[in-house]
Amino acid sequence: MYEDQTYEALLERMLDRVPEGMDKREGSIIYDALAPAAAEMAQMYIELEVSNNLYFPDTAGGEYLERSIAWTGITRHPAGKAQLSGKFYTSGGELLDIPLGSRFSLGLLHYSAAEKLSPGMYRLESETAGSEGNQYSGTLLPIDYIPGLARGEITALLVPGTDAESDGALRQRYFDSARRPSTSGNKYHYMEWAQDIQGVGGARVFPLWAGPKTVKVVIVNAEHKPASALLVSQVQQYIDPAPGLGEGQAPVGAVVTVESATGKTINVTAKVTLAAGYALQPVINAFTAILEKYRKEKAFAATYISQSVVGSLLLDTDGVVDYSGLKLNGGTGNVTLTETEVPLFGSVVLEV
Repeated sequence: MYEDQTYEALLERMLDRVPEGMDKREGSIIYDALAPAAAEMAQMYIELEVSNNLYFPDTAGGEYLERSIAWTGITRHPAGKAQLSGKFYTSGGELLDIPLGSRFSLGLLHYSAAEKLSPGMYRLESETAGSEGNQYSGTLLPIDYIPGLARGEITALLVPGTDAESDGALRQRYFDSARRPSTSGNKYHYMEWAQDIQGVGGARVFPLWAGPKTVKVVIVNAEHKPASALLVSQVQQYIDPAPGLGEGQAPVGAVVTVESATGKTINVTAKVTLAAGYALQPVINAFTAILEKYRKEKAFAATYISQSVVGSLLLDTDGVVDYSGLKLNGGTGNVTLTETEVPLFGSVVLEV
């Protein structure tokens, strides 16, 4: 808006207002008096442009983005704590019950026992919010003495920890709310309710899936992978704990079934030509990381995984000059996904 208000343009306009016949050359008294003012005004216009952008959701960021959309009731999702399952054993290898609230360490993180799931198995909660709590393998070291405990280990990730919602995700959620309003128990309302639960990364809704007044909600976790039974249960309890009775968010008469998406494993094989100085294993690791990012983008957003896109991602990998014989699950075509499937990349085998 103010891109034309440069130092040079401002100074020229100011000098044009000086009566003719007076010395306006660079170095003159008038020039030297006006130049600092023009510089300050140019800086003011730059700051004014930045300030204007802070008032609109499409350009605002941080606190200003939150304030610009606060009138809608949409707020930034805070960081969430990871929930994992852990098993505990005696020296004889038998399962051991431990006191709730017992604390354990794994690496630099601490976890506490929040709920007993079965004999010797507990739901553990990370004491640190964020995705760094998703370390779901390894031996747990007790912080306090627990009689009879010989060994503890994390066995599965139940609900992924999540970082605080990014500006991009918050902005997109605001735009989605404006473009497809969720109200009166419509389809988008169910999607919103599902994603109110910490650890849910996406949802699809299937109205009338088993007859009148039935609704199925299929969810993925924050890593866009199949959700655990615990996460499915949490969403079910929030939306419709007593089918049809309106005890949750769903309206009276709606019978809601919450399920996890199913994962479709995709194995990738290809022959590659490496650039000079590159080893094969680091290239495989880099390509796997790129595939993981692509997988998250396509979960619940695509009906197939494109072989040509995977090929372009392979070419974009540092160290790969060319490739041949690219196959997905042993075939040379795309891999289709049903409405309730999400892609999971399995083995990545590259040969030279």
